[in-house]
Amino acid sequence: MSLETIDTLVVGAGQAGVAMSEHLSTCGVPHLVLERHRIAERWRSERWDSLVANGPAWHDRFPGMEFPDTNPDAFVHKEKVADYFVAYANEISAPLRCGVEVKEVHRNDGRRGFRVKTSDGEIEANNVVAATGAFQCPIMPALVPGNAGLMQIHSKAYKNPDQLPPGAVLVVGAGSSGVQIAEELSLSGRRVYLSVGPHDRPPRSYRQRDYCWWLGVLGKWDAQAKKPGTEHVTIAVSGASGGHTIDFRRLAAQGITLLGRTESYSDGVVFLKADLAENLMRGDTNYLSVLDEADAYVVRYGVNLPEEPDARKIDSDPKCVSDPILKLDLTEYGVTSIIWATGYTTDYSWLKVDGFDENGKPKHQRGISTEPGIYFLGLPWQSRRASSFIWGVWHDARYLAEHIATQRKYLAYQGSAR
Repeated sequence: MSLETIDTLVVGAGQAGVAMSEHLSTCGVPHLVLERHRIAERWRSERWDSLVANGPAWHDRFPGMEFPDTNPDAFVHKEKVADYFVAYANEISAPLRCGVEVKEVHRNDGRRGFRVKTSDGEIEANNVVAATGAFQCPIMPALVPGNAGLMQIHSKAYKNPDQLPPGAVLVVGAGSSGVQIAEELSLSGRRVYLSVGPHDRPPRSYRQRDYCWWLGVLGKWDAQAKKPGTEHVTIAVSGASGGHTIDFRRLAAQGITLLGRTESYSDGVVFLKADLAENLMRGDTNYLSVLDEADAYVVRYGVNLPEEPDARKIDSDPKCVSDPILKLDLTEYGVTSIIWATGYTTDYSWLKVDGFDENGKPKHQRGISTEPGIYFLGLPWQSRRASSFIWGVWHDARYLAEHIATQRKYLAYQGSAR
């Protein structure tokens, strides 16, 4: 059986892989995209049922196609997002194979390229693009033992309130996923305890413009690195219910009990840090700073956008903030399940090349690995703030495709007779 060969192999057919395929085709680079499941599978099966995009339809898309039959200011449901990528892959005639898992990638000895072991045989490729993104392995702290008599799941496995046993729910993590899940559970009639760590909480919209628009005109999408001290700060933003600003005090007024960061567990009790007020204040500071920058922009450039003074009103602290719970006895408070909305880490264990640091993180410059011929796509802050977002990954893919095409030209050069 002959060995299949291809110039560039793209691993993953989510938003990163589809974008990469488009740009490789534009650059005339022969390539193949392998996907172990379906196109954009994580949007369908690894998110909760009611999830919508966190940015409006006019913004969270590729430049070459709009969402069909959709209000540009709407927040698109996850199934429609997945359908969008399927349609896009068909539109660009992406050379894609689903149901094929990449098992291992090894560099060839003494010659260019890589040997790729898949569930459907072996392939040789000059280049390999890891387009699997950053949300691969859920982080689920081993804080509460599995035999504690509770249902414990990561936000990746959460689908809807009916999935959980009767009783109160502890949601750990107050980024976009944790906040949206906590709010959905509360609206369903559940008693919810939400553990809140340091976070940013930007306005959903301000002065009749969505936050995504403000990030654009203020130049923040193009920021190339996070500010010192903000490397691991989560962002609380939501497109649910037509999009609204996350306000933790208002969530408390709706019945959610806010807690500080989850610190430890012992004998049926979760111990919380006394940092809730501080964390909320940090979020407020971030929120008001966005309004300040937006107001300054309006004045400087004479933009005709209506003032919105009510946006600066901060509600008073509810009792759960002024007199915080520091010990949550799960039995006493009726908690029967915990949802860990604690993020993800990457998994490149299949990539057997010398392109990672001592912590297993890719060593790269804008996605170009220190291992020649290996590329990464879809990483947060890969080239700028926008990199892990739908439209941002499209632009990063173009950069990588052009780099691959340029390298092909160098390697094709035969020299001239002298």
